[in-house]
Amino acid sequence: MYKLQSVIGSVILIIFLYACTPSQPTTKTNVLNKPADSETDVKGNKRMSAWEMQNYHKNLPKAAPPAERKTSGRETKKEIKKEMNPTVAVIKPEDPVGQTSVNNNIVTSASFAYRSKEYYKFITDSIQAVSAKAAYYQIADSMMRMMTQLPINSKNPAIDLTQWYTTPNFNIRKPNYVMLHHTAQTTAEQTLYTFSIQRTGVSAHYVVSRDGTVYQMLNDYMKAWHSGIGRWGSVNDMNSCSLGIEIDNNGSEPFSDAQINGLLKLLTYLKKEYQIPQENFIGHSDYAPSRKNDPSKYFPWKKLADAGFGYWYDTLNLKDPPADFNPIMALRIIGYDTKKPMDAIKAFKLHFIQNDVSSTLSDYDKKILYNVYLKY
Repeated sequence: MYKLQSVIGSVILIIFLYACTPSQPTTKTNVLNKPADSETDVKGNKRMSAWEMQNYHKNLPKAAPPAERKTSGRETKKEIKKEMNPTVAVIKPEDPVGQTSVNNNIVTSASFAYRSKEYYKFITDSIQAVSAKAAYYQIADSMMRMMTQLPINSKNPAIDLTQWYTTPNFNIRKPNYVMLHHTAQTTAEQTLYTFSIQRTGVSAHYVVSRDGTVYQMLNDYMKAWHSGIGRWGSVNDMNSCSLGIEIDNNGSEPFSDAQINGLLKLLTYLKKEYQIPQENFIGHSDYAPSRKNDPSKYFPWKKLADAGFGYWYDTLNLKDPPADFNPIMALRIIGYDTKKPMDAIKAFKLHFIQNDVSSTLSDYDKKILYNVYLKY
C-alpha cells in the first residue's frame, strides 16, 4: 500500500511540474501596450482593437476656441438655441454660462449673488459674445441679401427678370412713433439679458437704466418686437413704424430724475433725427389699453410734454366742454381705440389723470379730455 501511494504521489508531482513549465515566453504581453490587428464584426465592418479605442481621442484634431471657430448658419442657430434660456430662474449659479479671468482668478456666474445686477451682467456679456452679436449680424446680412436679390424665380408671378427696372430714388423707411414702456423687472441688467436671448421673443431699441445710462440694442431702422397687438389712430402694427424704449422700473415706483434726464436726452436726438411729430410719443398702455399699463401712473408725462414729447393739458385754462361734447369721439380723435370704451377711458386717465384710473369720467376729467382733444 505504501509503494502504491508513493507511485501516485510521484505521478501527481510530475503532472504539476509539467503544467507549471512555460512552453512559451514567460513575459506576458499587454494588448494595450501596442496596436493589435483590427478585427471585423459579423457584418464585416472594421472594429477597433482595445489599443485603438484607448488612443482614439488622442488622435482627434483639437477644436478651435469658440471665438475663432467658423460655423455654418445651421450650426450658429444651434448655438443660439443652446444659449437661449428663459428669463426665469433656469440658469443656476452652479451652472455658469461662461467664465472669464479677473486678476488671475477664474470668474463665473456663481461668483455673484443669484439674480443680482452683476449676475445678469455677467451672463448677458457671455451670451452677447457667444451668440447674440453673431445672430444679429447674420440676420442683418440675410435681410440685405433678400433686399438686393434679382427677381430670378421670383415668388411674384407677375414679374420676371426682363421686368426688373431699378430706380435710384429710394431710402430706408424711418420710424415715425416712439413708444415708452417700463420693464417690469428689477434691474436694467436683467432686461438686457431678456432681450439678448431668442426664446423670450421680445425686444426694444433702447433700454434706459435707473442711473440714466442708455443702452441701444437694435439699429433704429430695424423692427423691434415691443408693442404686440393694439391700435393707435389708424396704426395697428406699431412695431413696423416705431422705436421701442424700455425704462428700468417695476411699475410700482417713481422714476428717478437721472433716468428721466437720460430719457429726455435720447428723445431729443430721436425727434430731431427722424422728424417725429410731438403727438407721436405715446405709452404702451395708450396703444394696448386692455392689455398693458406701462409706463404706469408714476411716469412724468407732463415733464416730457413740457420738453416737446407728447401733449399735456393746460392746467391754468381748463375750459368746460360744450353741451354736445362726446367724450368717446374725443378719445378716438386723440388716438385711442374705442371699441372697448371703458378700456379707452382707463388708458386716458392712466396717462393724464394718474391718481384715478377708474373707467368713469368725472366733470373734471371731461375738462381735461376736452383740453387735450383741442390739441389734436
